[in-house]
Amino acid sequence: MNSGNGAEPILEVKNLKTHFFTDKGVVQAVKGVDFTLANGQTLGIVGESGCGKSVTASSIMQLIKSPPGKIVDGEIIFRRQKRRAETIDIAQLDPKGVEMRSIRGGEISMIFQEPMTSLNPLHPVGRQIAEVVELHQGLGRSESIKVAIEMLDRVRIADPAERVKQYPHQLSGGMRQRVMIALALSCNPSILIADEPTTALDVTIQAQIIDLMEKLQDDFGSSIIIITHNLGVVSQMADHVAVMYFGRIVEYGTVTDIFRNPQHPYTVGLLQSIPVLGRRKEILVPIEGIVPNATTEIAGCAFADRCPHVMAKCRRHLPPITTVAGEHQVACWLHEGDAAKVEVA
Repeated sequence: MNSGNGAEPILEVKNLKTHFFTDKGVVQAVKGVDFTLANGQTLGIVGESGCGKSVTASSIMQLIKSPPGKIVDGEIIFRRQKRRAETIDIAQLDPKGVEMRSIRGGEISMIFQEPMTSLNPLHPVGRQIAEVVELHQGLGRSESIKVAIEMLDRVRIADPAERVKQYPHQLSGGMRQRVMIALALSCNPSILIADEPTTALDVTIQAQIIDLMEKLQDDFGSSIIIITHNLGVVSQMADHVAVMYFGRIVEYGTVTDIFRNPQHPYTVGLLQSIPVLGRRKEILVPIEGIVPNATTEIAGCAFADRCPHVMAKCRRHLPPITTVAGEHQVACWLHEGDAAKVEVA
């Protein structure tokens, strides 16, 4: 599903398929995902746990552990802003090769879901930031430590010259997340991927982290992919939204498209199952049923067993991608011919 705004994309993901080959069968975690990321924009990828969001992000970073995982098809076209807009297919690179290592961290960085497990507990946080700067910018140790102090200051950590000497366990959860952001942005990447950046943080710290990421995006000009199940975060940060279900993107559009005029029953279900500040007499409606087993082969729409609008053809045939209007696209048989559109209650 592609952006139609005419801006040259910095990243194009085309028919991406990532599978895991396990003793219990093949897990088709990502089943032909397409999207574009425009320069300087933020794309939110949302969906329930297990829908393929994080695997998509890890595929872009070439962080799929092999075995059992492998990118089996597709393209990840990256326009390298630091190489005079050289275009390269990340999917074809050796994950452990020199070129991919130069991209990973130097041009595309990632904020992982749990900073306590992502940061090395044996080294001070300043040293961890400095090592990334040394690797990608070629600076010496003392210069790199100065950059680390500057980055901690930019992410609003008090007394950064002292904090660089501290270990991850000496910092709060919110401070560790700020360190992860500082580490990810230390080499001024063209793309920042944030995988559940506000998980396990209280609402006040969540708001601070979102505000910080928006401010730093303005400062650095990075494009952002934010992976989350938190629709509130997406509504505040994203320009475009891709809704994933069972390894596929089922709806794509601008934030306005998705939040004011959702057209896939799954998107409608997601929106009806979360609280919205200011909505009176709110009754939350959970999505009935469960996501199919990851190794299950499904010929038609994977959401059919949970869908209140299911038709016979939904179980037999995979729905095509239909353009609703402008950039708004949906993969649902309800949009064939004269079928009624989905409405939010």
